[in-house]
Amino acid sequence: MMKKFLIALGGFAFWGAVALAHAQTPSAATAAPTAAPVAELQAGFVKSVRGNVQLLSTAGTPRAASAGDALTAVDRIVTGPDSSAAVVLRDDTTLVVGPSSRLDLKEFHFNATTHEGGVLVSLLRGSMRMITGLIGKTNPDAIRVETQTATIGIRGTDFIVQTDGQP
Repeated sequence: MMKKFLIALGGFAFWGAVALAHAQTPSAATAAPTAAPVAELQAGFVKSVRGNVQLLSTAGTPRAASAGDALTAVDRIVTGPDSSAAVVLRDDTTLVVGPSSRLDLKEFHFNATTHEGGVLVSLLRGSMRMITGLIGKTNPDAIRVETQTATIGIRGTDFIVQTDGQP
């Protein structure tokens, strides 16, 4: 009985963090402009962090994540138990990574002028909520989410994916 209560309580905390991150995210139209060379090198930024969250580069070097950190197009986000992170990509896509999760941002490219681009994320373990931005609104086929057993083509703009990480 207590285990079910704790699971439900954790779920409420996770979705509360999702709602807060989404409410605090400025839209692409009102976001402050950034320098073009820097924006092209980064896929987005970490909006918020709760608990133990690590970012791993392609070299495998971990660093503690904090709000405002840049995210490259090939970073891995790792959250500990009772931890979560919200990430905003340059096209205004929001990713909220739940507790005990591993998420690879495998590909991200976006042209701010034409709104063309693509997103490929791989959820290795845990849970993720995605609220698509300009890429998903203009070309839903360009948004893909992989798990160990499936690749999902996105047709909506707000969805949740969860995996247990077992092959």
